[in-house]
Order: sequence, then structure tokens, then C-alpha cells
Amino acid sequence: MAFDSRALSALDFPRVTAALAERSATTLGRERALALLPSDDRGRIARELDEVEDALFGVSLSLGGIYDIREVHARSQEGRVLTGQELLNAAYSLDGAMTVKRAINANSRGPLREVALGLGDHSELVRRVLSSLDREGNVRDDASHKLRDLRRRIEPLRGRIRDKLTNTLEQWSEVLQEHLVTIRRDRYVLPVLASRVGSVQGIIVDSSATGQTYFVEPAAITQLNNELARLILDEEAEVRRILIELTGLLAQDADVPMTLATVGELDLIASKAKLARDWHLNRPEESRGGLYDVREGRHPLIENPVPNDLQLGETKLLLITGPNMGGKTATLKTLGLAVLMHQCGMFVAAASAKLPVVRDILVDIGDEQSIEASLSTFASHLKHLRYVLRHAAPDTLVLIDELGSGTDPNEGAALAQSLIEQLLAQDARGVITSHLAPLKLFALETPGLKNASMGFKVDTLAPTFHLQVGQPGRSYALAIADRMGLPKDVLARAESILGTDAGLMERMLEGLERERADLARELEVATTARREAEAEAGRARQERETLEVRKNEMLAEAAQKAESLYADAVERVRTLRSRAQEDGARPRVMQELRELRTAAQRARPAPIVREERGDPIRVGNKVDVPAYNAQGQVLEMRGDDLVVQLGVMKVSVKRRDVRLVPEPKMKGPRPSFVGTAPSRFDNELQLRGLGVEEAVEELRAAIAEARALREKQLRVVHGKGMGVLRRTLRDYLKTDKNVDSFHDAEANQGGHGVTIVNVKA
Repeated sequence: MAFDSRALSALDFPRVTAALAERSATTLGRERALALLPSDDRGRIARELDEVEDALFGVSLSLGGIYDIREVHARSQEGRVLTGQELLNAAYSLDGAMTVKRAINANSRGPLREVALGLGDHSELVRRVLSSLDREGNVRDDASHKLRDLRRRIEPLRGRIRDKLTNTLEQWSEVLQEHLVTIRRDRYVLPVLASRVGSVQGIIVDSSATGQTYFVEPAAITQLNNELARLILDEEAEVRRILIELTGLLAQDADVPMTLATVGELDLIASKAKLARDWHLNRPEESRGGLYDVREGRHPLIENPVPNDLQLGETKLLLITGPNMGGKTATLKTLGLAVLMHQCGMFVAAASAKLPVVRDILVDIGDEQSIEASLSTFASHLKHLRYVLRHAAPDTLVLIDELGSGTDPNEGAALAQSLIEQLLAQDARGVITSHLAPLKLFALETPGLKNASMGFKVDTLAPTFHLQVGQPGRSYALAIADRMGLPKDVLARAESILGTDAGLMERMLEGLERERADLARELEVATTARREAEAEAGRARQERETLEVRKNEMLAEAAQKAESLYADAVERVRTLRSRAQEDGARPRVMQELRELRTAAQRARPAPIVREERGDPIRVGNKVDVPAYNAQGQVLEMRGDDLVVQLGVMKVSVKRRDVRLVPEPKMKGPRPSFVGTAPSRFDNELQLRGLGVEEAVEELRAAIAEARALREKQLRVVHGKGMGVLRRTLRDYLKTDKNVDSFHDAEANQGGHGVTIVNVKA
């Protein structure tokens, strides 16, 4: 599928791709941005939108510093030796690509991970290059053992040669041009006067540009210079060998082309995300059945544009009329650009947008003349309209600007009406702009075609750029002429010439505008009233929330106070238990202990739970579980799930699948705990949830209390779990002299989760 290039140009799409290219971090991404074209592949469009969203909200793609090394890689495969700097750029770029891959794998929500699969593993190549070359691209001394050895020999040899020449300077002082040691053609020499060169023993290596100086290698250092030259040649050969080896590694890395292509793709995705952020774009949704629903759409290339809503569906064609410079063409292009950007996997300039995937956009926009083809503006329009009619279909978008212009208005209107009828017959969707009055009447009575206009303020002679769907636009020619001060008699004559039908049309449109203004005022009043009602409801809701917060605070305070009282009572119980061990004090203390224990139990706060109508089930309640034909105790509540102890097993059931078993009512008056009235000893000790040390202390105290009160048996509930608490408690029971024996409870009474302790009499 290929969109008509003229349509892309007419809709200013190249300016969008240029904006993408400006935001690219690499040459690879810039090329992709400038070559971007819309697609009709729905799967690809959705995937690319997911990738942009991931780059916006998941991964911040940083691709700076990655070079375009395609040409370098190609030369390496041709067998040409690369320079150290070229190899270094390649290593930095491939290392940067691997860094991007790691960042994506660590932060991506998914879509970009699929793209990042194209980034290869070049770690060995990068390691070899960076360990062999320094930051300037020179081969490092430690790149090979041989190179290290050569360079270690070269520098001392240079020093020996310089020292020997320096010692020779005084001996040659009369024949030297300057008293210095220099290097010419990689050999150490002395500058000798041309007139005295015959009086010295040595080899002439070079001469100055003026010919007044010869650079002579003294015979005494010729052998040393020869040795230095040999070492330098060996060094150069070793450096070249290393560069050839590194070049070969790059040439053999088959993943480089895919990595570079993926870098370009990621750069394009990053550019789309940056553009979405800079232009305040939003993700569009795909629609079916030729539905276009753009809310607060705006032209992204216009500064401070007025947002408008555009809908096509049951309304197949929208006819926009009104004065020039009112925004008709910009509105038409707004829809076209939204469709193009959506099908390029980009976000669009709208608060929200539902757009179909179209096969092509058929346009006739702007005044064009073809001098080369000797075509007038009208003929050029006809050429484009012929193309539109030939290709219009339900899966295309038609955008025609100034339909029927460029010729006689009556003939233009007739031709325009016929063309619209044909487009409707071909089930095409689109937007058409025009100035022709007959088309406004045609739109009023034609199904699938709807009038629209761009707002205009007559008093200021300024357009509002606001699209008004359902209302045809006025030309405002006479109103503007009156505002501009044309003579009244001229205007009156113009109205008489305009004719009855045309005058009736203008009066009808004027009446519609008045009714629209009245409705707008009524809507504003209703909107104000609704907002005031919503504000009042909000205040009431806030007051209720404040009261609820205060109620919860008071409950929390009460619970905290009750918990404190309970803790004090428990501490006193522990003190009395200690005193109960003293001889002679046991009966009195035990009686006081029973009273205090009962009072503490009554004072202990119940857990604060949110009341739920029709569901009084709480932890500890006994419930009937029909699915198991059994009753058990609620151990935990997990939302709508309950954990119930049924004999030796725990089961998880839905709250709706159990029935609360009512507690048996006590007959007679409640027992009084005032004074010295007797109190029953609670022979069940709950230790679940306690730490090991705390549980042992509670067990020791309970056994002591039971023996003091001559209770024969104690039921200790410790649960099963991992068995740690059970083993610890039983180890203690073996050492307590107050314990006669102990054993597991019956299977239907808790089994291994409960220990029955028999207390000595």
C-alpha cells in the first residue's frame, strides 16, 4: 500500500517527518524519520503505538553517541584495514547499543523488549578493541607482548642516541647551524652548515628548504640509528597486525547490520515519543465501520490552534461552508493529518481520537495551475476530482477544498452536487469545503451529508475558527460591506440583485444563528446551575467523609484506651500469679486472681471491624459448611474467602457458601462477677501467634494457676504450622513439676494442633 505522494504533500505531512528528524539522536534514526510513510497494516500500527507508549511511560531511550558505522563495517568486510579511531567509534557505538538493550530489559513494560531483540551481543569485539586502543585510537603498549617489548627497547635506545649526540655538539660546534639534536626521516641528525658539510664524517640525511643547512647523521651513531629504524619498522608492523586483527573481528561480527537497523528503529520510536511530549499528542484508538470521532482535534503545525470536534460515521460527508480565512482548510487538514499520523504509529493532536485504518487519502486541496500541461486552475481541480472519483471507497478518506470553485457558480454548484451524490453512492467518508449556496440546501435534505460552518464575529470581522456542525455558513459579504462603510443605497441595490431565493437563504441562516445563540445562552445557564448543584453535593459528601473520619478516630482512641486497660490488667494477673507461689497467700491471691482475670477479659477491646449488612460472620464464629456436611470455627477472613477449621483439616470456602451457627442463649440471669462470687477457670489456653518465649511463660503461669485452683486439666491450643511452637512447649512440659502427663487432643478436637495437659493434684 502506498499513499498518494501529492496527498502527503498537500496535508503538510513532510513537515511532521521533518519534526521527527529534528528529534533524532542518530543518523540512522534521522533517515528513518524522513522516509516514514503511513501503513494500512493494523497489527503493525497497534504494535508501533504500544512501542511509543512504552518509550513515553516506561523506558527513557538514550541513543546519543552511537555513530553510523555502516560504511566502516562495509570497508572491514572488503578487507581494508581500519584506523584505530574508526575501530574505536565502532566499539563505542556497539557498546552503546548493548547499554540501551540492558536499560530496555530492565525497565520496559514489554513492547520495546521485542524491538531490542535485534540488538546483538558484541561484548567480545568491544572488549578487544577497548583493551587494545587508547582514547585517541592509538594502539596501546599492552595490546600484545611483542609490542610491549619493542616499545620498551625503543625508548632507551632513543635516549642513548640523544645522549651521544649531545656529547658531540661541542666537538662539532664550529660546523653546526644550531646547537641542537633533531630528527629527520626517523633518524637522529645534527644541522650542519652547507659550507662545512665536507669537513664532517657522516651521512647526509636531508637538507633545509633554503639549502643552507644539511642534516647529517654522524658516523658514530649510524649503527644505533639503524637499530632504532629496525625496531620502529617492527613496531609499525606489529601495530598494523593488531589493527588487521581488530578489523577482522568487526568484519566477522554478523550481528552488526541488524544492531544498526534496530538502533535506527529505536531512535525513530524515541523521536515519536519526544514529539508526542512536545506537541501534547495523545494515543488514538482504531475504529471500525468508517467511524471517525476526533475530540478537541487541532492542527499540530499551527500556533495556538482552536480545537474542534469532528465526527463521521452515519454522516458520511461533512460540508463546511463560510467566509474565507475562517479555518475551513485547516479543519480539513486536521483530520487528514490525524489519519496519517495514526497510520504511521504516532500519537495525534487531539484530546481523544477514534480513527479507522484507511487504504488511501484522496485530496483536492489548494489552487494549482500546470503551465507545462497548459491546464487552468479549474482544469487542475477536475484532474484531481477524476482521480478521487475513480478511487473513492468505504476504506478511503476524501478531502476536497473549495469544491465547485474556479468556474461559473451555477455550473460549479451543479457539478459539485453531482460529485457529492457519486461519493455518497460509493459509500466514501470525508470533508468538503465550499462557498456555493445551493450546496447548503442540498445538504439539508440529503441523508449522509451534513452542513457545518466556521464561526465568525460580524461586529469585529474576525473568525472564531470554531466548527459549528449542523449549521451552514453564511458568506457575510453584505454584512462585511456594511461594516466597512459602503453606501446604504449600494447595499440595498445589492440585496435586490441578490434575488428572492438567495435573500431567503441568508435570512434563514441569520435566524438559525439567532436561535443557536439563544440555545447557547440557555445551555450556559443550565450548565451553571448543574455546576452549583455538583458543588453543593461535593460539600455534603466532604462533610460526611469528615464525620466518618472523626468517628473512626474516636473508635481508635477508645480501642487504644481499652487495650491499655487490658494490658494493665494482664500485668496485674502476672504479678498475682507470682504471689500465688508464696505459702499462705495462695487462697486469697487465687480468689483475687479469678476476679481480676474475669474483669480483664470483660475489658479487653473487641477488634474494630467494618459492619457489613447481612454478613455478621467474624473470626471465631462457628459456621455450617454444607459442601462438607460439617461445622467448624472461622480461623481467618481473606476478603470473600474464609479459612475454617473442620476437625483436623482447614478448608478455604467462599463467604456465601457458609451459614452462621447462632450461639446458644444462656438460660437465667448472667453470672455476676462482683465481690467474691465464684468464677469458672478457663481451662483453654490460646497460644497461636505468640513468640516462643512468651508462649512458654503463658503456659508456665497457666499451669501454676490451674494447680492452685485444683484444676485437673488444661487444653493448650498452639496450632500445627511448622511444629516449632509445639515442640518447644512439649519440651517445657517435660520439665514442669506441676505436670502429671500430656498428650495430643482427639482428631476431631484439634489433633496435633492442641495438647491436653494433666495437672498434678
